Order: sequence, then structure tokens, then C-alpha cells
Amino acid sequence: MRILVTGGAGYIGSHVVKELNKRNYEVIVVDSMEKGNEKNLFPKNEFIKGEIQDSEILKKVFSKKIDAVFHFAAWKAAGESMLAPEKYALNNINGTLKLLCAMLENDCKKFIFSSSAAVYGTPKYLPLDEAHPLNPENYYGFTKLIIEENLRWFEKLKGLKFAALRYFNAAGYDPEGQVRGIEQTPANLLPIIMETAIGLRSELQIFGDDYQTEDGTCVRDYIHVSDLASAHVLSLDYLLEKGESLIVNLGSEKGYSVKEMVKITEQVIGKKLPHKIGQRRVGDPAKLLASSSLAKAKLNWKPIYSDAETLVSTMWEVYKDLKD
Repeated sequence: MRILVTGGAGYIGSHVVKELNKRNYEVIVVDSMEKGNEKNLFPKNEFIKGEIQDSEILKKVFSKKIDAVFHFAAWKAAGESMLAPEKYALNNINGTLKLLCAMLENDCKKFIFSSSAAVYGTPKYLPLDEAHPLNPENYYGFTKLIIEENLRWFEKLKGLKFAALRYFNAAGYDPEGQVRGIEQTPANLLPIIMETAIGLRSELQIFGDDYQTEDGTCVRDYIHVSDLASAHVLSLDYLLEKGESLIVNLGSEKGYSVKEMVKITEQVIGKKLPHKIGQRRVGDPAKLLASSSLAKAKLNWKPIYSDAETLVSTMWEVYKDLKD
């Protein structure tokens, strides 16, 4: 099979490419490299540098038969999306629609989509399952929801089969050490903790310690990126074998607070992390926890690297080498 991975030099995309390579698929990576990292490219894979909104790039990609597409080429900073919605509309929504149209024009009807738990908004109950109301509270989450809705229509009207995978908080790095390129301008907690640990940041800011949680800081569900990658490949198997579309959560079903993650990191790296307590951020719920029972049932998937110690230690293996 020949498979296209957009954003395949990025953090999650590169881990998925690694899993696809294990299956000996022919993989083509398209990445603008604005957020991608050259360290995350595998020599065996064809690489095309460019934007999915570029018609010439799409023409080049689909000049050969493509059997399935994994799509990771999207902006993902929730805060930025509220300040620059036009940027997110153009890349996330318009870019995905151009990609889907190119797929259909070339008779490619298997699509694995990088969605997000941001489609749910503030939880009405926990753990969040796929039946939870969809009410995104930032424009980034809205772009993911709009794409999911378009996928449903494309399935109904054009026979597209898709898997929309709603991630919670991706973290960690390849335990085998083959993917080592760090994220560019990360916005998530664990990369920021790592940047603090190696001195790229003077201190870690914790946004509020007066939430209704055990230690007052926000609790989140973290999923190891290698567990995410395995779920993506299993989703392709599902589309090929079952011939039906799929929307599932991908989380560990475990929650760790900000202070817990700081403490675990200090234990792993053997030193204290400078940090201060700041004001709450608007829109931060106290807790976010996933129910991944549907993914486990449908895909026979189980996260195996998503305990806090493995999340932190696999990240530290990458970041510690960046110290001056």
C-alpha cells in the first residue's frame, strides 16, 4: 500500500510514520517544515516539501496511486486560534477540504484524521465519551469539529471512509529513540516543563492553584505519542477490514495534575524545577479525563506507555541532550 502522511515531519506525524514503516508500507511525507523537524524524516520515505493548499504539490503527490491518507498538517495552538482565526480557517479547514477533494478526484477513499478532545468544550460530565455534547470553546476546536462534519457528508455523498481520532494530551517520545526531533514552539505542559528543566525557560508558570482538585491545579489525561501512533495504524486496519467509519477518543483514562507532573519530572531528572503560581487561564476546566472504551473495543487498542513516569522519562531522553 502507498500511504500519504501530511505533517509527517511533525511530532505526532513522525511517530505514525515510524509505525507505518514497521508494516513496510510505502510512505510519502508531505510537510511545509514550518513546524516540522528534519530529524524526524526517515531516509526510506519519499519526502515532498510543501503545503497541502498548493495545487501543484497535491498534483505531484497524487500522480501515483495513493491508497490512504493520514492527516496531521494543522495548526493546533488553542490560544493562538482565538487571536488569528483566519490563519486556522485557511490552514485547518480550507487545507483539509482541498486535500479531501484531491483524494476523491484520484479515487482515494481512506482518511485518518487527527482530531481533538477540544471538540467537546467544557465537560458536562467525566470521563468524556463520544456521546458527550460537542461545544468547542476555542476556534481550534471548532476547526476540528467542522472537518468532522464535512467527513460525515463526504462519507454519505462520496463513499469516503474515515477515522476521526479525538486526542487528549499527547506527550512522550519514541521509547526506541528513533524519533528525536523536538516540537517547534510547544504550547503543552510537558514540553514546557522540559524546556524549563534544560534552562530554555527561566521558570515554569502554573496557571492557578485554586481549582477543585486534590492539589488545586488542573488535572489532565495524558496519552503517550507512541500509543497514539499505534491507534492510527489500527484505525487503518479497521477501515480496510470493516469498511465503516470511526470516531473515537484516544486517552489514557488516567489524570495527573500540573503539580504531580512537576514532581514526577523532578524525580526523573534529579533536580528541582523553578516555578511560580500565576492566574487562572480563561476556559481551563479543572479536570479533563477521557473514556477510551470505544477505541479499545473497536480497535483492540490499549495504551502501554502512558503512565506518567514513562511519559516524562522518554521526553527527558530527548531534551536532556539539548542542554548547553
